[in-house]
Amino acid sequence: MAFGGILALLRAGRVLLVTGAGVSTDSGIPDYRGPNGSLRRHRPMTYQEFKYDPAARHRYWARSFVGWRHVAVAEPNASHRALAELERRGHVVGTVTQNVDGLHARAGARRLVALHGDLAKVACLSCGAIEDRPALDRRLAQANPGFIERVELDPSLVNPDGDVTLDQSHVDEFTMVGCLACGSVELKPDVVYFGENVPAERKAAVRDLAGESASLLVVGSSLAVMSGYKLVLDAERAGKPVAVINGGPTRGDAKADFRWRTGIAPALEHLLAAL
Repeated sequence: MAFGGILALLRAGRVLLVTGAGVSTDSGIPDYRGPNGSLRRHRPMTYQEFKYDPAARHRYWARSFVGWRHVAVAEPNASHRALAELERRGHVVGTVTQNVDGLHARAGARRLVALHGDLAKVACLSCGAIEDRPALDRRLAQANPGFIERVELDPSLVNPDGDVTLDQSHVDEFTMVGCLACGSVELKPDVVYFGENVPAERKAAVRDLAGESASLLVVGSSLAVMSGYKLVLDAERAGKPVAVINGGPTRGDAKADFRWRTGIAPALEHLLAAL
């Protein structure tokens, strides 16, 4: 039985957690690939578009200026807290998350690698300067008085990367601000976009955690993105047990020793209660 197998892995300790969007849906942040996932209506921007298409980048920032308010107020949910508690109790060596919402850290996760970055930081593609997203948001608000009030936002249309579909007329009236260090408007959320590589230092941090682990537990991820699925393949090659807790099928199901297809929060609650 999946429950018993996963419980045994946690009791043995040194579990590496890999988490995805399914952990954050209860915080109001939509996933990409679930039944109501945003990929059904929205194609995420690639790094190449962001870097080389000024109109696409401007459109992103107009949309993100609106959608960020929804992501910024999200709070950690029971799943984030349960996973942090597993770490606190010593059952896991750490967490590798594919999410960019920062909620694992806010829930108390300590040994954490945000594989794809954090929406709360913004990087300048011209000079490399980093700015906190809330600070940028205040500058954007000053440059766009009344913009938010003129846009009627349906929270269900906010995407996991924090943007939301806007009419072109709203995009056209939006004013972008420049980098505080060099003035360039080539600003980008400090997250890994489709077509962009995970930074080398982050890959090294993941390898360090994986090297300490005795098993792998995937929670709330379809593993469709290779950076997450690779951890499953690496664990399998190393002869380490792999377990998956997810509401639907995943790319790693065939590799998993234990597959528990169920709601994330109730599953973690049952596991914590049994430990």
